[in-house]
Amino acid sequence: MNKNIDINIVLLNKKAKIPVKQHNKDIGYDIFSSKSYQILPRKITFIETGFSIELPDGCGGFILPRSGLASKHSITSINSPGLIDPGYTGEIKIPLINHGDKTYNLELNERFAQLVLINVENVKFNVVDKLK
Repeated sequence: MNKNIDINIVLLNKKAKIPVKQHNKDIGYDIFSSKSYQILPRKITFIETGFSIELPDGCGGFILPRSGLASKHSITSINSPGLIDPGYTGEIKIPLINHGDKTYNLELNERFAQLVLINVENVKFNVVDKLK
């Protein structure tokens, strides 16, 4: 299935970047920080992306942590995966937690999360007495 989806995006500041794939075959679109942050040990920091998106009906966005930050620095998203529903059009802010013992400096425009898009159909749940 090779279907392109149009998604409207608003860049909320001059330092915001559009999510991008690093490689053509990647599934996730890298998300960049629109500011610099100090992520303190054992603390949660909300990272501003500087953009908001408008997903079409039937499309959801999962926010996932980058494995490199997790494996090298013990930094991950506190609510992974985070779900963006089509009705949400506010700024995408991602809560990162530092499980390590050292402060991590997240630099401006550093890749720190990924956006994975899914298309879904509405389902109807049928209550039955027994499954086959």
